[in-house]
Amino acid sequence: MSKKPKSGNAPIQEFEYKAEMKQLLDLIVHSLYTHPEIFLRELVSNASDALSKVRFDSLTDQEITDREAELAVRLTIDSKELTFVIEDSGIGMTEEELIANLGTVAKSGTLGFMQALKEQQKELDGNLIGQFGVGFYSVFMVTDEVTVETKSARPGAEGYRWRSSGQGTYTIEQIDKPGRGTKISFKLKEDFKEFAEEYRVEQIVKKYSNFVDFPIYLAEKQVNSITALWQRSKNELKEEEVNEFYKFIANDYRDPLDYLPISVEGMVSFKALLFLPSEAPPELLYRQGELENRGPQLYVKKVMIQNECRDLLPEYLRFIAGVVDTEDLSLNVSREVVQSSPIMAKIRQILTGKILGWFETLAKEQPEKFKTFYKSFGPLVKIGLNTDFTNRDKLIELLRFESTKTVEGEYVTLKEYSERMGADQKEIYYHSGSSRAQLLAHPNLEYFQQKGIEVLLLSDPVDVFVIPSIHEYDKKPLKSIEKADIDFSKEKEDAAEPLPETLLDPVLKIFKETLGDGVEDVIESHRLVSSPVTLVSGKDGLDSQMERMMKMMQSDMPAAKRVLEVNSSHPIIRNLSGMIMTNEHNPLIATAIRQLYEGALLVEGSLDSTTAFLSRMNELIEAATLSR
Repeated sequence: MSKKPKSGNAPIQEFEYKAEMKQLLDLIVHSLYTHPEIFLRELVSNASDALSKVRFDSLTDQEITDREAELAVRLTIDSKELTFVIEDSGIGMTEEELIANLGTVAKSGTLGFMQALKEQQKELDGNLIGQFGVGFYSVFMVTDEVTVETKSARPGAEGYRWRSSGQGTYTIEQIDKPGRGTKISFKLKEDFKEFAEEYRVEQIVKKYSNFVDFPIYLAEKQVNSITALWQRSKNELKEEEVNEFYKFIANDYRDPLDYLPISVEGMVSFKALLFLPSEAPPELLYRQGELENRGPQLYVKKVMIQNECRDLLPEYLRFIAGVVDTEDLSLNVSREVVQSSPIMAKIRQILTGKILGWFETLAKEQPEKFKTFYKSFGPLVKIGLNTDFTNRDKLIELLRFESTKTVEGEYVTLKEYSERMGADQKEIYYHSGSSRAQLLAHPNLEYFQQKGIEVLLLSDPVDVFVIPSIHEYDKKPLKSIEKADIDFSKEKEDAAEPLPETLLDPVLKIFKETLGDGVEDVIESHRLVSSPVTLVSGKDGLDSQMERMMKMMQSDMPAAKRVLEVNSSHPIIRNLSGMIMTNEHNPLIATAIRQLYEGALLVEGSLDSTTAFLSRMNELIEAATLSR
């Protein structure tokens, strides 16, 4: 920081942006050129936030300055001089807040996230910019220098002027400013002179900011429509208006997938307008983050109390956007009171039930829309099974799975599976893995495929933590096909005669001696049809996919020993039996056994090193070609 002389008493202080901020500014200015109009959306959004804060603070703080000032946003433009001014009477900023808000990256990880988007999409999507606290800087797309004059609403606060060209430094100086709030002014670049035309500015305000909760004036004319849509009945709502409202409150450029108006009167009274996004939020797609900071907006008597109220919905439903407005809470309610309020608990209970009923209705009446929803948000619905025990039965009915009897992308419910089970089938079977293709190619599925027994294919990583906890559905146990205690029928259609016990026992014995402590046991398989061996979990062991996920979270977790099942009808096993009868010390026997074992590991993605596997494969090929 350095100081420059000034004609007044207070010096101009010069600050340097941090390195991350410089990179971010460069990324925004040079990657958002196809979305220049969003600068106005972001500036209006910031002004609205400042007005919401001062309105809320004035409810409990009598010391707020300029208490009688109109809460509004004012735009002043000059098409000849190409000047642009946006001013609000909001909360304003102190010098420290100016540095914190305009001199540093607003959210940790923002730069990395936006760089990743840039790499993936080649062009940064301007519609995402406001979600990461950097919207103000989009103004540098349309101007070379910005001036911000601000004064905090705190008693005795001084006014400050912030100025920057976005090139690495900014200055702050103390000024005389008559009223609280913030004024942002700049001159538009010639290429963006359209934003100095009244018709264009009004068009942008109506497109992005029509539902800002405060009047927006342009040349003394109010250009936005302040409408509490959630107060209207369902038949009064127009889809176009509802979609526009969603885009405004959710900061999304897509239409919602669906919406749900709610009006409740009784022990608690509230109105709500909730939205189902058309796609999963960026946190889920790019950050694998939790939805901690999401949730509908909470209003009390049409006054926003919390922008993203986490306590309105359980965490697994916080992807739902919207507004909840009640008169049963005090206007000056604190976050702590909200968290512990029995009124909030009741609203949350009712909302959760209404939302799950909404999903059920979509599933029955608009199955394609439900499928779109489930592809994006199914993992979150599943997580609810282990956290929302009150609604567990409803959530189970919402579950959808691909199976061996569905085509890719189509789903089956547990109810549908149960209803089409064969008379002799007592259990619901599932198979876990990384993808549908990998699951269908797995040897453990062969018996079920041959017998026409449907198996649920679980390729969502969440499944392995959630599905086993269901235990049973319609009094039918859910069981992984890997579990070694499944009672398979020994009848095999169109299969070769299995080895008699006298010939099989020596084979199993040498398998056990060769593999030693690497396996829990080696047994004859009744599930295999066309593969020579497969690995299954022991009676007390974890499903292999579950174990793999647990190891990802806990790298030092020891691997559980598996049971190797041997298909005594397979030509390879029959040939090994012949080699053992001839010379059980033939080194090729041990080589073949290890290759079969590691091949089984490879199929399920558990083979740590392929070097020895490939070397052994070459050895076997060499032996086979020599014997010709």
